[in-house]
Amino acid sequence: MSLHPRGFEFLRDIEVRLSVELGRTDMRLKDVLSLGEDSIIVLDKLTDELLDVLVNGKVVARGEVVAQNGRFGLRIVEMLDPGEERASTAAAPLAAPEPEATPEVEAEIDEIAAILDAANKA
Repeated sequence: MSLHPRGFEFLRDIEVRLSVELGRTDMRLKDVLSLGEDSIIVLDKLTDELLDVLVNGKVVARGEVVAQNGRFGLRIVEMLDPGEERASTAAAPLAAPEPEATPEVEAEIDEIAAILDAANKA
C-alpha cells in the first residue's frame, strides 16, 4: 500500500465548508436579547485588518474584501502554513472556550429564539 498523494486523488472531491470570519465579540445575553433592526454590533477586527479564511473551522489564509459582480468576495493576500495558524492564534488574546451545548441548553436557546422572533414580529 502506498501513501503517495496520487493514491488519495479521490479525496479532492470531498466537500468542505469554507467561510470568512468578519470578526467576533462577546455580549451579555441581555444585550443580545435587546438587539433589533438597526442595531449595530461592534466586532474585534479593525476595518483595515485582513479577514481569516477558514476551512472546516481552521484558519488557512487571510484576505481582503472585494466586490465582484455585485457580490462580496475575498482576495487572498496570504496563505498560512499549518504551524503559522497556531502562532497567530497564540498572539491573539485568549478567549474562553465555547461550552458544548447540552440538549437542555439547546432547548433554552430555541425558546429564547422563539421569544425574540415573536418580539420582532410584534
